[in-house]
Amino acid sequence: MSIRVVVADDQELVRSGFSMILEAQPDIEVVGEAGDGVEAVAAVQRHAPDVLLLDIRMPRMDGLEAARLVCGQSGCRVVMLTTFDLDEYVYEALYAGASGFLLKDVRRDDLVHAVRVVAAGDSLLAPSVTRRLVADVIRRRRAEAAEPAPSSARLDVLTAREGETLRLLARGLSNTEIATALFVSEHTVKTHVSNVLGKLGLRDRVQAVICAYESGLVTPGTP
Repeated sequence: MSIRVVVADDQELVRSGFSMILEAQPDIEVVGEAGDGVEAVAAVQRHAPDVLLLDIRMPRMDGLEAARLVCGQSGCRVVMLTTFDLDEYVYEALYAGASGFLLKDVRRDDLVHAVRVVAAGDSLLAPSVTRRLVADVIRRRRAEAAEPAPSSARLDVLTAREGETLRLLARGLSNTEIATALFVSEHTVKTHVSNVLGKLGLRDRVQAVICAYESGLVTPGTP
């Protein structure tokens, strides 16, 4: 079954370019395009896609508001696309319910990969965005004198395999890539990820990444 995608961007050339890249894939079908947020929401309602590629800055309704509506009203997964990697956009997009955040200069293969990863139920952030997000959170935490210093003690509740899963997740690997690295099935990886989130009281994979950095399990620049 093909992954159904709607592409929303106010620039026709950009919109057409993304559509052509995705349509060239045997497992992806572009079922609609939109030139602003209002059209994007309507297209999702009309076509029921699996993934919505959504620009942030658009007329009538911006991508952030459109993402809130789409994520609140459907099971469609949203990937935000923008030329701007300002932190406030990252936070607002994640709060809106977006599953992915990519810059518009993303490589062709990375765009296709992002659609597949998000359609499969995973979250994905551009590596540069992830680094900035994590660095910003850690900086804020360390600036708050009342906060205790990060400690790896909270990770003691994890099994060795769950800890390794968290480390790989924090490096930005998808479930498929983690499964390959650990020589286990994707189903097993999903179970490990679910256990990690549950034991550590985390909402999603983004919070898991932040936790891994704060606890010292991984550090910026770790391969």
